[in-house]
Amino acid sequence: MRAATVQLQSTNDRDRNLAAADRLTRAAAADGAELVVLPERLDLRGTAEDYAAGADTLDGRPVAWAKETARELRIDLVAGSIAERREGHERVANTSVHVGPDGDVKTVYRKIHMFDVEVGGVEYRESEHSEPADEIVLSETAGGVGLGLTICYDLRFPELYRILALRGARIVTVPANFTRVTGEAHWEVLLRARAIENQVFVVAPGQGRGPGAEGDSYGNSMIVDPWGEVLARAGGEGESFVAADLDLARQDEIRKKLPSLSNRVAGAYRWPEEARV
Repeated sequence: MRAATVQLQSTNDRDRNLAAADRLTRAAAADGAELVVLPERLDLRGTAEDYAAGADTLDGRPVAWAKETARELRIDLVAGSIAERREGHERVANTSVHVGPDGDVKTVYRKIHMFDVEVGGVEYRESEHSEPADEIVLSETAGGVGLGLTICYDLRFPELYRILALRGARIVTVPANFTRVTGEAHWEVLLRARAIENQVFVVAPGQGRGPGAEGDSYGNSMIVDPWGEVLARAGGEGESFVAADLDLARQDEIRKKLPSLSNRVAGAYRWPEEARV
């Protein structure tokens, strides 16, 4: 199957962001992509005030666009993440939505790990405007391929990816908005590590940097295969898509010849004193 990442330069202008997403999603589908994944915060990037004012429900415009587009183009579409407003919640959710070729929502994943850090002399507090979730989800493409959904900072928590792989994920999506500082140091390394450890394809679109973009993002959207090979890569700046063919037969061969998932010794992964209890 063919997959594509769409790299955007999202701002606090939702109309502009969705227009760019639509244009590039259509271009990726015209290139043969059956699975198209968009970046984190595809619909809206900005301040806590921007999210509070602009977040929408799952019945709102961003998801309606994703459903209509997936149905028209007959693709699996992962609407990277959107700012989701929920009744009874003061903060928004950072939410990834998988829509199938029939236009129906297959799975909704809300980001678990909040980006509360200080890097490059800049402090980030995602939890000030976004509420963390606590549920791992696994979806499936129209062709029956296991699809794990994650978002950005989740990438640093390998337990999440191992659980998804053990539950049947063959592809994991990582819509992201890495900073330039963390991206230059860790983005490719982490993507390849998660792919190799779990023998999965990793499809990881990012936010590009450039004039008008919100923040100093890293871009460099990538698709990585289960051997850790980078199959496709965008640049750091601008809006674009990149695509690659995901060879599931090669994945099967890798898992057969180097069966690290089945060679796990789960009962040994504990401290000795715990084993004696």
